Amino acid sequence: MAGIYLHIPFCKTRCIYCDFYTTTKNSLMESYILALCNELEMRKDYLQGEPLETIYFGGGTPSQLSLKDFSKIFNTIERVYDTSYCKEITLEANPDDLSPKYLSELAQLPFNRISIGIQTFNGPTLKLLKRRHNAEQAIKAVAHSREAGFNNISIDLMYGLPGENEETWKKDLEQAIALNVEHISAYHLTYEKGTPLYRMLNKREVEEVNEEVSIRFFSILTERLSAAGYEQYEISNFCLPQKYSCHNTSYWKGTKYLGCGPSAHSFNGETREWNISSTTAYIKGIENNQRSYKTECLDTKTRYNELVITSMRTRWGLSLEQISQRFGQFYLDYCLTIANKYIANEQLELLNNHLKLTKKGIFVSDGIMSDLLRVEN
Repeated sequence: MAGIYLHIPFCKTRCIYCDFYTTTKNSLMESYILALCNELEMRKDYLQGEPLETIYFGGGTPSQLSLKDFSKIFNTIERVYDTSYCKEITLEANPDDLSPKYLSELAQLPFNRISIGIQTFNGPTLKLLKRRHNAEQAIKAVAHSREAGFNNISIDLMYGLPGENEETWKKDLEQAIALNVEHISAYHLTYEKGTPLYRMLNKREVEEVNEEVSIRFFSILTERLSAAGYEQYEISNFCLPQKYSCHNTSYWKGTKYLGCGPSAHSFNGETREWNISSTTAYIKGIENNQRSYKTECLDTKTRYNELVITSMRTRWGLSLEQISQRFGQFYLDYCLTIANKYIANEQLELLNNHLKLTKKGIFVSDGIMSDLLRVEN
């Protein structure tokens, strides 16, 4: 089984914290959709005949596409790939795009999961971040999605935002829980180099929260969502019972996936590819049948390290059997040697031949995962 990720780079405006590849040149939309469909055909052999389990439209802002655009893409996928086992098709969307009319159009398409980028319900913070929606639109977007028949809804939240305190963070969580969505992703704000927000930080126009406050925000997050019945199945992802994001979970479990569109990454178990981060160059390359991309052959050390980083973030943990089978006794012994001190400190636990972060360990997870990586040949 495999997945497809489709990068839709178009945005009406750019959020000041975002470092994903995006463009506001919506005039390229028509030629881009054609190029995307052509790439899907050109690369039909990349997944080696594996049937699709998930399809994910990310961005950018995929909800900038029309019914006609989506129909072209789905027609191509269904013609070229085996979708008979596909169980999850996700659309990322901005709240202000999700009008009842637009949602009624989406309901005609194969989408069965919608992920809404809310980030916060705090009005002044939304304006600071240059988000296009307000709190009322975010709440209505969830309600309208329900009315349109979507019964698998995810929302994105951010914390550690400029000016945020415990009270405002708790209010965000209370509102999110009240929406009774199936899935919540919550990410700590990072100040990425090159973004307007990073420049604001350097000019001291905003202030970054300190580590103590970050830990407190994370504690509030896990406590409140757990009490509301959400399971933390990955460090930043929470769901009601059995409502995991199948697509994102496949990344963490090392499933093959094809990524189409500018800056999109692909993985087939042995190599990783990524397309050029330019919409115009991407379109031109596809039109000339000369896709602009780079490839990385993954050696044993890299594949081991990737398994550690992805697996340790999840509730399922790192399988020692997988390490032994894929990489041999040397890597297994290396991993256990490093892990033993964290087991002794009750930051890791060994259950059913899997290494897992404890609640105590989650707070220092970056350091634990870094230590478990193989840095020498």
